[in-house]
Amino acid sequence: MSNSSVLQDQDQDRHDPTDEDSADPGPSTDERTANSRYPMRAMATGVLGAVAVAAIGLGAWKFYDTSNDLDAMRADADARAHAEQVALDYATGAAEMDFKDLAAWKQRLTAGTAPELEQRLTQASTSMEQIIVPLQWTSTAQPITAKAEDAGNGVYTVDCFVGVFTSNAQAPEGIQSTATYKLSIDSSNDWKITEISGVGPDLDASGTPPK
Repeated sequence: MSNSSVLQDQDQDRHDPTDEDSADPGPSTDERTANSRYPMRAMATGVLGAVAVAAIGLGAWKFYDTSNDLDAMRADADARAHAEQVALDYATGAAEMDFKDLAAWKQRLTAGTAPELEQRLTQASTSMEQIIVPLQWTSTAQPITAKAEDAGNGVYTVDCFVGVFTSNAQAPEGIQSTATYKLSIDSSNDWKITEISGVGPDLDASGTPPK
């Protein structure tokens, strides 16, 4: 074999594509681009997941806060309504009077009141007897409306209005009027009435009879 033939065979061996030492061309450009997207997709998914969790947490907190506000509003509305009912029931009973049965009137006058106020009202009603009996005073009452305000510390002030029909020796035909009552009611003390003014015709809780 000639030297030229040997050189040609060696040159072919160096350029043989099946040579084990030939360089790996690696992934294509498209493959590298696709692979580079995977970490970005994973990162985006993680961010979106965190945002979703945060949104759910914020929504739950807002829902909880709103629920608490609604519960507080309902509780306050219920308390006001109860105070108004207590005031109207009391005012209607206190405005009804019959000179022939003052004991029943006195009982209604002091019903549901705190001890100190009860004592003052009892004294006032005793003084009123000197006027009610000679005048032959009778009156009937119907509740009209009431408005309660939160005065703090569980106390509600209530303005209530009662329609009163009164007859006596000076006005036997009867007179229709509206009596206004202002009461303080303590919800923390079994809804006792602690202060009151305008009890019945010309009678207040100070124990001072009308002049």
